[in-house]
Amino acid sequence: MCESLWPRSFQASAGGVTMIFDLPEEVRKGLEEAQKRDLKRKNRLRLAVGDDVYPILRFWADGFALDAEDSPHIRGFVDIFDGSKHLYQCLIVCSSLENRERVYTFKRQTAVTGEAPLDFYRDETAPIALLR
Repeated sequence: MCESLWPRSFQASAGGVTMIFDLPEEVRKGLEEAQKRDLKRKNRLRLAVGDDVYPILRFWADGFALDAEDSPHIRGFVDIFDGSKHLYQCLIVCSSLENRERVYTFKRQTAVTGEAPLDFYRDETAPIALLR
């Protein structure tokens, strides 16, 4: 079962005084929705699977997280975009479900370049063109 992003009660200290706050269920749900909405709005990273596109909430070196409510269980080859810029082609697997986020890990992550890779050595001092 997923834990809530916001605890039922928490402690706050200021000036040596510790206070314990109990949050009503409606307030906690409102805070969770606001936090999720801000993450979606702030982050431009998107995951593309065929024609479907999902916003990435968090991204790190070996994985990323999607909203568990908005995304299905995805496994396989996907593309990651920053706005309209194609960043990575990845092979992913869903690793866990944490705090209403579906966490994915990379099996393979390849950066996309603007040119095709060469299958031969290009000498840096070689002429670019032959003039006659």
